[in-house]
This record gives sequence, structure tokens and C-alpha cells, in this order.
Amino acid sequence: MTAFRAALSRELLVLWRSPAEIINPLFFFVMVISLFPLAISPKPETLSLIAPGVLWVAALLAVMLSLDGLFRRDQESGVLEQLLTSPVMTVVPVTAKLLAHWLLTGLPLVLVSPVLAHMLQLPDRVLGVVMLSLLLGTPALTVIGAIGSALTVGLNRGGILLAVLVLPLYIPVLIFGAGVIRTAVEGGPVSGVLAILGALLALTASLGPLAVAAGLKISSGN
Repeated sequence: MTAFRAALSRELLVLWRSPAEIINPLFFFVMVISLFPLAISPKPETLSLIAPGVLWVAALLAVMLSLDGLFRRDQESGVLEQLLTSPVMTVVPVTAKLLAHWLLTGLPLVLVSPVLAHMLQLPDRVLGVVMLSLLLGTPALTVIGAIGSALTVGLNRGGILLAVLVLPLYIPVLIFGAGVIRTAVEGGPVSGVLAILGALLALTASLGPLAVAAGLKISSGN
């Protein structure tokens, strides 16, 4: 736990000193959603129909935008090599990095989502479900994306390959994330779909850091 706290503090400090990495995903999320009423139609019935998919696709792309450089700075500075050869299990600092990354890039998306959902004419009773779905889904997106980022960290232009690797794995989270909002809009029970999202989060949170650590070792040749 001491090693985890130290690694988490370091990662939070490094990210905090790079405000662009925090602002860019949030700015992208807000701008993409803000453009849909202008591009399609400002009619409330039209916006509320497309809102679940728009919110989740924008969140997915915003998370992916922040993942390409997740390990690249550490790889260029030599920190990644030290991380892989340190006496501490690699999964400990990897978990700290993923948690710090989500706290400063994923959590802001969750916090701003009710405002954007209201702008897309979703009913006020659904705003809590929007936040909860993204609260359960964005950490899973971060972990899944980190696996692809770990496998492509040694490539000069790994962004396209990263998208090819992780987009198919994002599909279940996207389907259930948008589905729970759609179910809430229609007035149906959402507990079952939220439970599936929670199960996906538990699966990725438990196995994902191990896969990320293995991917880093494969990329570095260790």
C-alpha cells in the first residue's frame, strides 16, 4: 500500500503539471456534444432520442483521445524501464497510474455529463442515471484502452493501431452504457443494466492491470 500511495501521488502530480492532458478530453467531450444540436436539429424530441448514443460515443472518444500518450512520457524518460525492473510488482504502479489517469480525465466527464444531458433535452429524472452509467463505464474504458496503449507504446505512430485494438473491446460497455440511459428515458427498470455495467467494471478492474503490465513487458521486450 505504501508503494501504491507513492505511485498514485507521483502520477497525480505529473498529470496535474500537464493541464493539457486534463483539459483536452473534457473540451473534446463538451464540444462534440454541443455540436449535435446545431448539426442535426434543436427539436427536443429528436435530441432526446439520440442523446444516449451521443453522450456515450463522445465519452468513449474523449477517453481514447487521452490514452495514446498514457505510457509514452514514461517510455521516453526511462521511467517505464525502471518501473518494469523495480522490485515492486509491476501491477502496483500500473494500477496507480490508471486510477490517477481516470481521476483527472474520466471523472470530469462524469461530473459535467448532467449539464450536457440536460442540453440534449433528457428529462431531469434521468440525469442521475447518466452520471451513474458514466461513473461505472468510464473506468472500464480507461482500463481497456490502457491495454492497447501498453501494447503500442513502443510504436512511433500507434494511435491508429490503438483504435483498431480497443474499439471492438469497447462495444459491450458502449451498448450497455447507452442502453441504461435509453431504458431510463423510457421509464423501464435500470438496475439490471447497471448491474451488468458494474460487472464489466469489476472484470476490467481486476484483470485489466495485469493485462496492462503484461502488455508493457511485451512492448519493452522484458
